[in-house]
Amino acid sequence: MGLLQPEPGLLIWMTIAFLVVFILLAKFGFPAMLKALDERKEYIDSSLKAAEKAQQKLSGLQSEMDGIRAEAERQKADILRSAAETREKILSEARARAEEQGERIIAAAKATAETEREAILRDARHQVALLSIAISEKLLRSRLDDEQSQTSLAEKLLEELDRKDTAPRKEA
Repeated sequence: MGLLQPEPGLLIWMTIAFLVVFILLAKFGFPAMLKALDERKEYIDSSLKAAEKAQQKLSGLQSEMDGIRAEAERQKADILRSAAETREKILSEARARAEEQGERIIAAAKATAETEREAILRDARHQVALLSIAISEKLLRSRLDDEQSQTSLAEKLLEELDRKDTAPRKEA
């Protein structure tokens, strides 16, 4: 026979070997393979469920993170607003203190200037009085060289004093 046509004895032994292998595989191999496939299927299903839970947790965490971010932004805005208010308060207090201090300095300067002005006026009055006395003294000496002019001047002054004393006084 040829290579392409098997002999009937070989064909029978090949069929018997196939059946023995098939029976052994059916009894021991296929259940182990099916069990491994079922375990693999369960592992894949549990992995998919875990991935789905992880995805849900991730979306929950994402929304929580967005909430936290929004809260942080709100707190940042509050802090910036508070800092701006504090800055304005400090600036206004500093301005008020500066104005108050400036007013005190100006008042002190005015008081000092007034005191100095009064001192200068007193000094000037004193000087004028001294000059007036000196001039009056020189005038009186020149006019009152003789005794008769001195006597007439004294009488004249006495008359003026009498007129002032006898003049009607105004009552307030």
